[in-house]
Amino acid sequence: MRKHRIWLHSIAAIVALCASGVLTGLPVRGQSADEQDMETALRLASLLRSARSVIASNQDLINDPKGGDKGLTGDHVLELATVAYLKANGTPPLHDGQDPQEARLIEAQMQAIRAVMADNQATINADGVGFKGFVPAVFGRLVNEKFAGLVGTEAQVKVTAPPDLIRNRKAIPDAWETRIIADDLMSQDWPKGQVYAELTDLGGKPAYRVLVPEYYSAGCLSCHGEPKGEIDVTGYPKEGGREGDLGGVISISIFR
Repeated sequence: MRKHRIWLHSIAAIVALCASGVLTGLPVRGQSADEQDMETALRLASLLRSARSVIASNQDLINDPKGGDKGLTGDHVLELATVAYLKANGTPPLHDGQDPQEARLIEAQMQAIRAVMADNQATINADGVGFKGFVPAVFGRLVNEKFAGLVGTEAQVKVTAPPDLIRNRKAIPDAWETRIIADDLMSQDWPKGQVYAELTDLGGKPAYRVLVPEYYSAGCLSCHGEPKGEIDVTGYPKEGGREGDLGGVISISIFR
């Protein structure tokens, strides 16, 4: 098993470390399978985070009880997400010269985003309903489920967390994720922002697996902060987290 630990100063910086020149969309001679899988995994994580940030920044619009079309379509979400993605990566999600599998997976993720937004238009546009429950975490889970339905034999994306922070059983970390989160990502000497990657297996199939840690921002604390145990707007008890605490992990698996 090959293990890699990489600091997540920025997605673009990591991609550059994986293979100099890839940000231009040009193939790189001698790029290893691990380097390409790392790049693909981080781009999938980046697009998910970019789209999720659009949902987060539009919560007031989503929860506006006034009915009618709010214009928050899949295409509009992707348009806004692409701006953030371009800033983080230096290229749009799809570009000339891109690795064929990476392009296929990114396209599937974009298709999943469009489908989730289409499926939830009635909820988003409902008249007379305030809090809709269409929060970033729900959006991300639904996108990952759609993505798995499209390309689950090639790759999987999952947002998980330390077991005591899990709110939805579908997000429970598997044995490998649980071990790496506990032994590495949550250890006191683990540098904040460092990504973990390992060639291992998933469901009996060889897979290059990448864990991208995510930390609570100030905006997360209204639901996940203090006082611990207080019921938040979604109906769950708050975890008592503080800004900068490990709050979640994006787990990406690229099957070999």
